[in-house]
Amino acid sequence: MHDKQDDSVCRLLEEFLIARTTRKPSPHTLAAYRRDLTAVATLAAELAAPPLPLDALRIGDLSPRLMRAAFARFAAPRSAASVHRAWSTWNGFFSFLVAEQVVAGNPMPAVDRPRAPLPQPKPLRGDDTPEQLLAAVSRSEGRQRDPWPERDVAVLALALCAGLRLSELLALRVGSLAGRPGERRVEVAGKGGRPRVVPVEPDLDGVLAAYLDSRARRFGARSVRPDSPLLVDRAGEPLRRGGLQYLVESCYRRAGVTDRVPRGARLHALRHTFATRLAEDGAGAAEIMRLLGHASLASSQTYIEVTAGQQRDAVRSMRTNRALTGLVRP
Repeated sequence: MHDKQDDSVCRLLEEFLIARTTRKPSPHTLAAYRRDLTAVATLAAELAAPPLPLDALRIGDLSPRLMRAAFARFAAPRSAASVHRAWSTWNGFFSFLVAEQVVAGNPMPAVDRPRAPLPQPKPLRGDDTPEQLLAAVSRSEGRQRDPWPERDVAVLALALCAGLRLSELLALRVGSLAGRPGERRVEVAGKGGRPRVVPVEPDLDGVLAAYLDSRARRFGARSVRPDSPLLVDRAGEPLRRGGLQYLVESCYRRAGVTDRVPRGARLHALRHTFATRLAEDGAGAAEIMRLLGHASLASSQTYIEVTAGQQRDAVRSMRTNRALTGLVRP
């Protein structure tokens, strides 16, 4: 191993982030990596003896003791999930340095981390909310400057009936829809580069066909070539992240269901509704895992557990149960 203990931490962090780009993380994920690395490194520099400016911090300064102190300070005002994410990022950084023979070992096993809580599903509230949303959006409103109900329904239907993430929707091409009638499917470029295939039932296939037909009438047949983005804005340009989020929020407003959307969920509430309804209708965790593209079965199991909790609440509220109160005394 070369003696690189005097290498700048800031420079090595940049090398690590450049190396991570080959995994094709989203800009949001890459920004989160940078925030976590910079925040902990800044604390480590402040806690060094003597304290150092960040640009003077060397990789040899990052002892297990200093990393424990920096993470203790980092964890104080933050949630367990945020601390766990930062720990994983730093663990990846030191693993990269070991592979590059910059350091002899990874100090992160000496730094405690909290157990990462599994995120709880946030489906739309209300038994009939998905149906109400789709029905309202399918109607053209006079207040809209350029109504395009076929496109709006297609976006909602892909999230509600195929469980696609925002990034997955934006990555779709017209040619992502494949298969013969009765065996249609959508080929998805999933999180972390994991591909998956989601079945497309005839009703969803009909919604997508109506959308593409309306798009061909608006912009010409060349606009629906197989390599064209599947989702476009009203000018025929590829739909972007902000535009897709605004579209979904406007659909909620038009349907009058904004109070039924969990805070912070937005489009993800549609994906969670898809998974929750799968569980309610008898799908197992393994099936949900494959359909949603989860890397872990535990993530899919949360939908089953939520459904079981809802069932228990329903039984608890049944009038006959209340009649048992006081009948038998211990």
